[in-house]
Amino acid sequence: MTTTTLAVLVPLLPFLGAAAGLLLGRTAPGFVRPLAVLPTLAALALAAIVAVRQGGHAAIDSATELTPTGSVPVELALHIDGFAALVAVLVAFVATCVQIYSTGYLRDDPRYPSYAALVSLFTSAMLLVVYSGDLIVLLVGWEVMGICSYFLVGHYWETPEARAASMKAFLVTKLGDVPFLIGLFALATDAGSFRITKILSTVASGGLHHPTLIALLLLAGVAGKSAQFPLHTWLPDAMAGPTPVSALIHAATMVAAGIYFIARLLPVFEASSAAMVVLAVMAAVTMAGSGLAALAQDDIKRVLAYSTIGQLGYMTGALAVGDRGAAVFHLLSHGAFKALLFLAAGVIIHASGTNSLAAMSRMRNLRTRVPDAFWTMTVALLALAAIPPFSGFFSKESVLGAAEHAATGDDAHIPGAAGWIVLVAGLLTALLTAAYATRLWLLAFNGRGADAPDHGRQPVAMNAVLWVLAVPSLALGGLAYRVLPDWFDGRDLTPTLTTSVLGTGVALVGGIVTYGAWRQTTSLVAGAPIGAVAAHPEGDAGLVEAEAIASHAAAYGDVASAPDPADPGRLLLGPLHRHAATGFHLDAVYAALFVRPVMAAASLVRFLDREVVDTYVRGAGTLPRLLGAAVRRAQTGNLQTYVSALLAGTVVLTVAVLLVATGA
Repeated sequence: MTTTTLAVLVPLLPFLGAAAGLLLGRTAPGFVRPLAVLPTLAALALAAIVAVRQGGHAAIDSATELTPTGSVPVELALHIDGFAALVAVLVAFVATCVQIYSTGYLRDDPRYPSYAALVSLFTSAMLLVVYSGDLIVLLVGWEVMGICSYFLVGHYWETPEARAASMKAFLVTKLGDVPFLIGLFALATDAGSFRITKILSTVASGGLHHPTLIALLLLAGVAGKSAQFPLHTWLPDAMAGPTPVSALIHAATMVAAGIYFIARLLPVFEASSAAMVVLAVMAAVTMAGSGLAALAQDDIKRVLAYSTIGQLGYMTGALAVGDRGAAVFHLLSHGAFKALLFLAAGVIIHASGTNSLAAMSRMRNLRTRVPDAFWTMTVALLALAAIPPFSGFFSKESVLGAAEHAATGDDAHIPGAAGWIVLVAGLLTALLTAAYATRLWLLAFNGRGADAPDHGRQPVAMNAVLWVLAVPSLALGGLAYRVLPDWFDGRDLTPTLTTSVLGTGVALVGGIVTYGAWRQTTSLVAGAPIGAVAAHPEGDAGLVEAEAIASHAAAYGDVASAPDPADPGRLLLGPLHRHAATGFHLDAVYAALFVRPVMAAASLVRFLDREVVDTYVRGAGTLPRLLGAAVRRAQTGNLQTYVSALLAGTVVLTVAVLLVATGA
C-alpha cells in the first residue's frame, strides 16, 4: 500500500470500529471489546508505519476536491510532516492504552458498549485533525471531538455533577469555537484557500491582510479547546467523567488539538507581534494560576486537571516564542506521563470502589495496596516535576531554553517581551509543579486518612497498561531530544546549562519545601514528638491527633475556618489557599458577568412574551369573538322571529322615508 492509503486508514479504522460497536453493542456483546481494542491497535500500527515512511523528510501531500463551492474550494487533503506523523502515533498509542485499560476499569458497566464506541470515534476525530491538510476537514474532526467529550464526560449521567460538567465543557468550548470559525473563514478569504500549504505560502509571501485579527480570533478557539486562560474552567469539572476518558482528553485528544493547531499554523501567528505577546501572556497566566490552584485541590483528579492546564501553558509558551519543535516535544512527553498519572489514579479509585474516594485527605495505606500504581505514578510524577533523567525534564527544558533564546533577542521575529514573560512564568511554574507533585505523592501514598474499603486486586489489563506507559515516561526524553530535531524544524532541543540549572534547582526547592511543610503538618497532627502517644493518659493515637486538630482549629476561631493541619498545601499557600481551591473564583465571576445577565434577559423576554405579546394577541381575537357572539344570538332558527324582524324593519324604513320626505 502507498503511504497515502495507509494514512487514510489510520482515522478510518477507529471510525469503523465505533460504528460497528454501536450497531453490535446490544445484539452481540461479545464483540464489543475486540471492536474497541483491535481497530485502534491497528491504527497505531499503521500510524507507526506512516511515521517510519515519512521519516522526518518532505511532507506528504495529497488532495481531492470534495465539491465545487463556487468560491474557496473545500478539499479532502492530507498533509503529513514530522509533527503530524509523531502526534498521530501518540494519539493512537494513548487511545489503545485507554481502550485496553477500560476493559478492566468498566468491565461491569452496562453502558460500556456506547462508551467504547465513543472513545473510538473520539480517537478517529483527533487523528483526522492531525492528518488533515484542509481547515474545513480539520474543523469536522475538531467539532466531533467536542460532541464526543460531551457524551463521555457525562457518562455517569445519573449524577448531577456529570450532567453539569458535560454541559459546561460543551458550552465553554463552543464559546471559543464561534470566533474560531470566523477566524478560519477570514484566513481562507485572505489566502483564497482552506489548504494549509496554500495558507502558509500566502503568509510567507506577505499576502495576509489582517494577521492580528485572524490570530486573535483563532486563539479564542484554541483557548477553549486546549483549556487556556480564560476558557480553562471546564477542564477541572470534566473530572466527573470516567477516569480513562480523562486520560484520553488530557494526554492525546481534545486539549492537544489546540496546541497542535497553532504549531501547524504558527507562521500565521508569527505574522503579528501583538498576537505573539497575547499568546505569551495567556500562557504565563495559565501556567502560574493553574500551579497555584493545583496546590490547593484535594481531589486527586482535579490536581491532575490543573496540572494539565499548566503543562499546556508550557506548550503555548513555547509557541509564543516561535519554537513549535519544543512545544510538540513537550506535547509528546506530556502525553505519556499524563496518561500514566490519570490511569494510575484510576487504579487508586478502582481499589477504593467509588469515585467519591478520590480525595487525597481520605487516602491511607495505598502504597502497599496498589504497588503497581505507586511505582508507576512515582515515575510519572518525577517526569511531571521535570527531574532528570525523566522525560519531562528534557521536554520542559526545551521550552525554557526556547524562552531564554527569545528573551535574549536572538530571534528577531519574536518580541523579547514574550520571551521574558514565558521564561519567568515557566520557572515559577516549575517550582509550583514540583510542589504539587510532591504533595500529591505524599498525601496519596503516605496519607493519614481513613482506610477506604479494599476491593481487591485490579485487573491485569489495568496494571499492565501502567507499566507500558512508564517506559516512555522514563526513557522518551533522553532519546527524543537527539532524534526529534530531524522530524521538526531542525532546531536544537538539547537542554541548555542555564535553564537546566535554574529549572532543576527551583523544582528541587519546590519538592523539598513541600516535604518540609508536610513533615511539619504531620508533626502538628501527631500533637507531640515521637513517644507522646505513649505518654498520653489514654495511650490513644487518635485522641492525640484529635486534640492537636482541636488546638490548631482554636487558633483560628472555629473548626470550619481552620486549615487542615495534615495538608502542606494550606501551610504553603496561607490565606491564598481558599481562593486557589476555587480556581480564583473565575466561575463566580463568569456567573456574575455572563450567566446571570443572560438568565435575567431570558426572564425579561419570557415576561414580555407572556404579558405583552400574548395580551395583544388575545386582544386581537376578543373583538371578532364578541361580534360573532352578537350575530350568533340573532340566529335562532325560528321562522316567526325572522318574519317579525322583517316586518319591524320594513316599518322602520317606511317611517324613516316618510320623515325624510316630509322634511324635504
